Amino acid sequence: MIIYFSGTGNSRAVALGLAEKLHTEAIELTGKLLTAPSEHTLRPAKEGNEPIVWVFPVYSWGVPPVVVKFIRECNIDGAELALHHLAITCGDDAGMTAQQWCKLMASRSWRTGSATSIIMPNTYVLMKGFDTDPEAVRDKKLEEAPAMIAKTSERIAAGRTDDLIIRGRFPRFKSGIIYPWFKRYAMSPRPFHALDSCISCGRCAMSCPMDNITMTDGYPVWGDACALCLRCYHICPTHAVAYGKATDGKGQYLYHSK
Repeated sequence: MIIYFSGTGNSRAVALGLAEKLHTEAIELTGKLLTAPSEHTLRPAKEGNEPIVWVFPVYSWGVPPVVVKFIRECNIDGAELALHHLAITCGDDAGMTAQQWCKLMASRSWRTGSATSIIMPNTYVLMKGFDTDPEAVRDKKLEEAPAMIAKTSERIAAGRTDDLIIRGRFPRFKSGIIYPWFKRYAMSPRPFHALDSCISCGRCAMSCPMDNITMTDGYPVWGDACALCLRCYHICPTHAVAYGKATDGKGQYLYHSK
């Protein structure tokens, strides 16, 4: 069973690729699974003790807070017997994200297997110096991803328990200092707003995995339950979703297969 969270489609592509190679199902964390995880129970479609694979994007060198909440509160039949594997997507490096995930698994007394990072196009645009990748860089990452997905599936099928993670430079500082700061000070949805170029199509509201956006008088309004996945920003056909002035002149990206 693959359990995945995705904003702009990178992690979804990895999850579906792994599901196909491992001949298993992929379950997306969206809607009530994210907002009220304790009220639902996930049951593997296959009988037997098959692996559970977690797929999600790296958030500022850490586990996305909505995924942290889900892991802490979720109900999964057979989770205590399964070997749990990790496949994380990141634009460049993952810091100590895998170690954070291992601690979350240990808090539930779940066994951990392999952890692998898969490089995918950058999507974070909410701070100075952060933007989507140039077209050539984006395309190169997308061309190389299928081979890494295949390698990840082989590691999972073999029951590996080692890491294949690109941690990058200063991983402990990034995950131990920047990540907590990011969660506390850089995840507010309040700066989100619609520009005059908004055509009231409602795609941002319909696509929000947290059901956090409502259309009011034809324009989107953001609530407080935001995963900061940026799907609303990247999916807008007129580039009308803004985050204060931080997104001025920034690019957009949604996963597309080559």
